[in-house]
Amino acid sequence: MQIRRDAGVVLEVIIDGASASIQVDKPFQPELESIMRRIQELAASVGADIAALDVEKLIPEMIRGIAGCESGCPANAKGLISRGFKGFELRYVEGGILTARSKTGSGSALQLKMFPDF
Repeated sequence: MQIRRDAGVVLEVIIDGASASIQVDKPFQPELESIMRRIQELAASVGADIAALDVEKLIPEMIRGIAGCESGCPANAKGLISRGFKGFELRYVEGGILTARSKTGSGSALQLKMFPDF
């Protein structure tokens, strides 16, 4: 699967059952500050502490895994899975979906799910 360079990605964030869907229209120039603000707002709404997790560095890696298929998809996604990312359980789901799961400092379940927006 080859994703168009102008196609965006969608990041779904789930923390203890509360969720937010974040559209990333420019995956090669993501607005990380805005994305992180939305994730932090969701975490605060359920009393979760995500400070110990390096979500801000993981998101660009996930974007490259989905949108940066220079070697052909799912090569970049599977490369990320094989390298791993500290504190997260990563999985590739057929169809170009990457998931990352972890526990927050407050014990809340955190899941990030990123997929192409065709």
